[in-house]
Amino acid sequence: MSAYVCPKGHTSAESDFCDTCGARIDATTVAAPADEKGPACPHCGTPRTARFCEDCGFDHNTGRVPQLSAAPPAGDWTATVFADRAYFDLNETDGVVFPADAPQRTVTLPAPQVRIGRRSASKGTDPELDLSAPPADPGVSHSHALLTLNIDGVWLVSDLGSTNGTYVNDEDRPLGAGQSRALKDGDQVHVGVWTTITLHAPTGQGVQT
Repeated sequence: MSAYVCPKGHTSAESDFCDTCGARIDATTVAAPADEKGPACPHCGTPRTARFCEDCGFDHNTGRVPQLSAAPPAGDWTATVFADRAYFDLNETDGVVFPADAPQRTVTLPAPQVRIGRRSASKGTDPELDLSAPPADPGVSHSHALLTLNIDGVWLVSDLGSTNGTYVNDEDRPLGAGQSRALKDGDQVHVGVWTTITLHAPTGQGVQT
């Protein structure tokens, strides 16, 4: 079976969007051998593309998967996930149609970490915040971003080396691979082509500064 090369160097069985990171593949991209591999992550074996492993979040600089030993006692944070037409219009992605019937959903953010991405049985990815359910956002990487609750009870968002970037609120520039940003109640994280995630603090906790 033919394999296509995406802009980040992944091999993909799909010729339009990379089935590893969601990047758009140019129709003129030359097919590559399916067994072509790069340096493997020592934690899960996925070829390395950035500081953080695309699949498991392994930090190649520190030699470990980022984690928190214990979460501070607090109520549950939640997040509203929806297809954001305003964010979609800013992307101007050719060949992608905004979903007309994408349901909005509210999810609980389980401490201490929530991976944002797309589930894939073949790649072994099972993010806590899965964006693969129809209509799947084609611009979301399998392991796109990471939400981490720190010891002060503040949620941080980090980009895991995604192809299309992770944006916070109305900022024009995405987070760099491995870069983290503190979030507060009402902040929005934008990923993929149309997905916006709005964080909500527990009732009575108020707005963090």
